[in-house]
Amino acid sequence: MLKEDRQVIHLEIKETGEHHYFGSMTALFAVFESLMGIKFQTFRAKAKDTFTEDTPFENDKVIVRKGKLKTIGHSSKLIHLD
Repeated sequence: MLKEDRQVIHLEIKETGEHHYFGSMTALFAVFESLMGIKFQTFRAKAKDTFTEDTPFENDKVIVRKGKLKTIGHSSKLIHLD
């Protein structure tokens, strides 16, 4: 049984090629605001209508993509793969 999709935020750091994943933009900025090259409030104002799953945020430091995380519901009859 699939649950409702959850949002996932993917951060790619251009300089190092590192990839990090977050459940919200707030969490991303809590960890990497100094790296982002933009303040959270400014990002929210600029990206409100333009940051979508089809349109990532990109600057000279990072690429931030928005996506969906597929999950399954918990059940007492889950199949265990051993």
